[in-house]
Amino acid sequence: MTKELQHQFVTLLEKNQNIVHKVCRIYTSDQDSHNDLFQEITIQLWKAFPKFRGDAKFSTWMYRVALNTAITLYRKSKKNVGTSSFDALEFKIRSEEYDDTEEQQLKVMYRAVKQLSDIEKALVFLYLEDKNYKEISETLGITEVNARVKMNRIKTKLKQIVNP
Repeated sequence: MTKELQHQFVTLLEKNQNIVHKVCRIYTSDQDSHNDLFQEITIQLWKAFPKFRGDAKFSTWMYRVALNTAITLYRKSKKNVGTSSFDALEFKIRSEEYDDTEEQQLKVMYRAVKQLSDIEKALVFLYLEDKNYKEISETLGITEVNARVKMNRIKTKLKQIVNP
């Protein structure tokens, strides 16, 4: 890779790195896993960058590589025996005037989203990122109509998970 191409990659990665962090947040549950996944996605982006033709926006291409990498690693990790890190446990001291209603609702929603398939998680993630169905379809490699249909089914599925 030429120096110019390397500089271009670093500039684009720095400008769009929040995309990778957001994907990492969805597919990991602790900081070490987040860091590992971030590193792996960056490596995959680096390897694939010379083939980036610019047919889509860089951010759309980046979402695609990041989600594909996360899904691949997530599926591989499902085959391993899972352990819990002590560091991943949360300890909170609540004051009496603290209202955690919104936090509890978010936790319920995150638990529900974690029950979805890898593709469904990716679709919800992009939807919550305010991506339109055209961008979602380009990122996931499905038709726009299929993205809309899947999203409607996912909404119904999430409602059933949250309110059985």
